Amino acid sequence: MEKILSDVTDRMNFFEGKDPVGLAETYGTPLYVYNERILRTRCRELKQFVSYPKFEVDYSSKANCNLAFLQIVRSEGLKVDAVSMGEIYAQRMAGFRTEDIFFICNNVSEDEMRYAIEEGVLVSVDSLAQLEQFGKLNPGGRVAIRVNPGIGAGHHEKVVTAGKKTKFGISTDQLDQVKVLLNQYRLTLVGINQHIGSLYMKGDELLKSMDQLFETVMMFENLEFVDLGGGFGIPYHKEDGEARLDLEELGKAIDEKMEAFTKRYGKEITLRIEPGRYVSAESSVLLGKVHAVKYNSGQKYAGSDIGFSVLIRPAMYDSYHGVEIYRPGNEPSEKKEEVTIVGNICESGDILAKNRLLPEIRQGDVLGILDAGAYGQAMSSNYNNRLRPAEILIRENGDVAVIRERDTLEDLVKHQVLLDI
Repeated sequence: MEKILSDVTDRMNFFEGKDPVGLAETYGTPLYVYNERILRTRCRELKQFVSYPKFEVDYSSKANCNLAFLQIVRSEGLKVDAVSMGEIYAQRMAGFRTEDIFFICNNVSEDEMRYAIEEGVLVSVDSLAQLEQFGKLNPGGRVAIRVNPGIGAGHHEKVVTAGKKTKFGISTDQLDQVKVLLNQYRLTLVGINQHIGSLYMKGDELLKSMDQLFETVMMFENLEFVDLGGGFGIPYHKEDGEARLDLEELGKAIDEKMEAFTKRYGKEITLRIEPGRYVSAESSVLLGKVHAVKYNSGQKYAGSDIGFSVLIRPAMYDSYHGVEIYRPGNEPSEKKEEVTIVGNICESGDILAKNRLLPEIRQGDVLGILDAGAYGQAMSSNYNNRLRPAEILIRENGDVAVIRERDTLEDLVKHQVLLDI
């Protein structure tokens, strides 16, 4: 096997001595490959993020809700947040206790909210309507609220989750109405959380949002926690030397703000964060095979089996993922050229990487799409009746475990019902 381009995974020792071409041949493509060591490292980095004594990390499992993945996160001492009934179910199956799950819901039905309540999971609501719904379902219960601090951040407008143009959170001018509903239904407000957006590489906006968040917290006595949300970014342009988010610098700044806040509030309350991407993204490389190379109007296209049914982020968010190239045999690429890497979905937007300058890609090559562990498999689908891919985990001891089997054709129609015609 010739590694035509593998600088990033070589530096990370991502494949732990395993041959990516061999993995592709053994398990088929597309294939999500995870590295347990890297996943555990990211968990530990966040656990040590601040020195503030009452500190908890909730993993946002919407980024990746694979059961084995959740088991590893739990074993590292992280707690977890959920956004759906299905996530709660999976988290419980992976071994999380109900008291370790935080349900941060958005526009959920009575049935879904009731499920969380009956499971004993703490619920956070993000509108007056949902607070009233909770009160009717669970009068006298414990609840949290999600507020909109008025400051948003993120890599794309679709993932900015605070500020003036977002569906999320209770506006600060509605807090008096929150108090009315709390009294009406005898609810105990135990925490306030926010989430300003996803994939920021500097903490400036998060630190600014904390000032507004703390002013909100000061309006409520005897809270148990304040939750800063997630959004911590990872360097997707690793091959270009993009710097990491400086956790040490950000952590020190948060410590300073927490020290000043607790003096004002009169007691130490728990500080929570809820990163998903930072935990999961770098732990996965998505392998796919090049099945066709062609030229249209002078533009080279490398056609792979990684359609947007497998990884939708580039099509949905114009997101960037680094690309590596592995080749069966020992024939190197002698030149670099501009290429657009596309998938096998019948839409023109099915583009993984546009106009990239890469070593020559040939039919039969295996591609490695970097940093695919967040919102990759989690957002995959059966569009075009494609089979969702398998997932494998390279264990710390070097073993390879299948942690999700590839869909079968039978899976595609499992819940459909034929008419009697």
